[in-house]
Amino acid sequence: SLSAGLDLPGRFLFAVLTLMMLIANLVFIEEAVYIYRKIPTSKRSIIIWINAAAPVIATTSCIGMWIPRSTMFTDFTAAVFFAIVIHKFLMMMIKECGGQKMLLKRFENGRFKISTGPCCCCCLCLPRVRITRRTLFWLKLGTFQFAFFRPVLMFLSIVLWTNGNYTLYNLSPKGAAIWISCFVGVLTIIALWPVAIMFLQVRTLLNCKKIIPKFALYQFILILNNLQTAIINILATQRIIPCAPPLSSSARGAYVTQQLLIMEMFLITLISRVVYRRRYDDLEPPECMAEEDGDNKQAP
Repeated sequence: SLSAGLDLPGRFLFAVLTLMMLIANLVFIEEAVYIYRKIPTSKRSIIIWINAAAPVIATTSCIGMWIPRSTMFTDFTAAVFFAIVIHKFLMMMIKECGGQKMLLKRFENGRFKISTGPCCCCCLCLPRVRITRRTLFWLKLGTFQFAFFRPVLMFLSIVLWTNGNYTLYNLSPKGAAIWISCFVGVLTIIALWPVAIMFLQVRTLLNCKKIIPKFALYQFILILNNLQTAIINILATQRIIPCAPPLSSSARGAYVTQQLLIMEMFLITLISRVVYRRRYDDLEPPECMAEEDGDNKQAP
């Protein structure tokens, strides 16, 4: 533990960050109770899972900050949890449209635009794909594979680490870390693609349910937990972040990442409470919308 070697400003910083983590968890618990009481059963667990992403990452970062040796386990736990949240976010968009059957009915003549990030944002020539039960299955499989394989890869990494074959910051081709990281990167990109495709399709329909701010929060967590962490790790590996005894460069990089994540996830938890707390009526069935359109045309 680092607490023994901290000066007064360091202890104050640790205390403030720990307090922020505790407040984030209390806000989430209060929000979960509200969701449990007010939201229909079909959506309840999905929305609680998505809201839990920021407090869970703040908690794992705080544990890693106080106990540096646990960093690999806390990082893996946060990564696995968010892998499940990616799948849950896709399912939430489908549920908010009224479920799979209602979504297919609303977009029975529609087509998915698949030329979107992170896979195919430059491939504008790609054809649009019809919205069918089969295409929805492939989209759900795209996110589910990551929720399934991420824990498997986490278990493999821990097994290799106990055997001395896995070092988190060893990026040489002979080490297992670089290959597992590359494989996780590919699976992540494949998982993010279906969410982006679905969001482009439903963002206008679900505008009344604040889907754009919800998607923005999800993207912020993704970028801060993955891209920010990767950049700081690379800077630490290249010794751009200098060592400060007793911390090596990589340990100091992890230390900086954890402190930033606690502050960022604290803010995201507070914003999520505002965005998800508002109640909205269910969308009108497609038949009602069609009748209203017909009435509007006849009125003039």
